[in-house]
Amino acid sequence: MSYHIALCDDSAKDRQNIAALVKAWADSSGYSVVTEEFPSAEAFLFCYAQDKAFDILLLDIEMGGMDGVTLAKQIRQEDRNMQIVFITGYGDYIAEGYEVAALHYLMKPVHEDKLEQVMNRAVECLHREERTLTLKTAEGIVRLPFGRILYLEAARNYVAVHAEGFDDCVVRRKLGEFEDELDNRFFRVGRSYIVNLSKLYRITRTELKFPDGTVLPLPRGAYDTLNRAIIEHL
Repeated sequence: MSYHIALCDDSAKDRQNIAALVKAWADSSGYSVVTEEFPSAEAFLFCYAQDKAFDILLLDIEMGGMDGVTLAKQIRQEDRNMQIVFITGYGDYIAEGYEVAALHYLMKPVHEDKLEQVMNRAVECLHREERTLTLKTAEGIVRLPFGRILYLEAARNYVAVHAEGFDDCVVRRKLGEFEDELDNRFFRVGRSYIVNLSKLYRITRTELKFPDGTVLPLPRGAYDTLNRAIIEHL
């Protein structure tokens, strides 16, 4: 398996040390990794705007300029699946970690055994999201991880697939064709939508809400059936 790892820390010495530990972990575990280093949150965001295909982010909290917690909050507005590991010299940020669904905290100086445990946990979480939906678009082949898909939307003979961290993908297919390709976390809502139950933030009798602010209409009579599907999924 190959993983794209970002290391964001304003200390060059700490970046060098952690990068070496990541390489040692990958070599001993048989993984292929691409590790990119960033000296600031702003530098990471500049890269992230162009390329969102990061699997794991090892993130220092205390940095000049934008701090790690603020960066993590920005990332979570688009991406709920990237595994974020905070690196800190202090223990005062636990509450913020819950808010951004941080996987773990590593205390400085980072030790090899601790990093190895956390990286193994991150990989386990990523494995749950490994299945992908392959789409043939006008721009080429796109593979979207199931765990990042929010919903599929039908419009005449086309379907638009909306996913975190990706531009909308539009393909000439019928919505029903996707039902057998997706797993049990996806549920057909009326004639126009298939939604990822694990991504729903809130449901009412008239609408569905996602964490990014997207709101979809809920057809009349679909509320009870959707609730049962969520309970079965959980």
